[in-house]
Amino acid sequence: MGKRLLPVKTMMALGVASILAAGTWAKAKHLVLPQDTGPDSVDVAAYPAEQQANYKVFKQRCSQCHTLARPINTSMTPDYWAHYIGIMVDKSPDKFDTGDARRIYEFLVYDQKVRKDKDPRVFFQPLTEEEIRELKEKQGLK
Repeated sequence: MGKRLLPVKTMMALGVASILAAGTWAKAKHLVLPQDTGPDSVDVAAYPAEQQANYKVFKQRCSQCHTLARPINTSMTPDYWAHYIGIMVDKSPDKFDTGDARRIYEFLVYDQKVRKDKDPRVFFQPLTEEEIRELKEKQGLK
């Protein structure tokens, strides 16, 4: 885990608390990650048309199981994006048709390169299994 900026830590502490207080994801007994407290959309107006179309697939598919803020505010390498998307497809194969995973991958890798890699300090790194376990315990999830 790399060192995170103070604003991200503050956003995490305040954001998770406010989401839990509002009862949005917590009521449904979904895990709330720090990434979930950030922006939940990307302005893709300047992205190529293909990436704008890929973003629509990303929004439609990925929002079915977790906040869009989670992947939008997470910074990963292309290999880790591929790994993560593979896990999501394995968990919910009925939510993805043949090309969806590829289009989501292409969008996330493109967005990583043009937006997140410019200032990676303001984005979250993937959480470790230990960090996820601790959050689940704090949120009363198993």
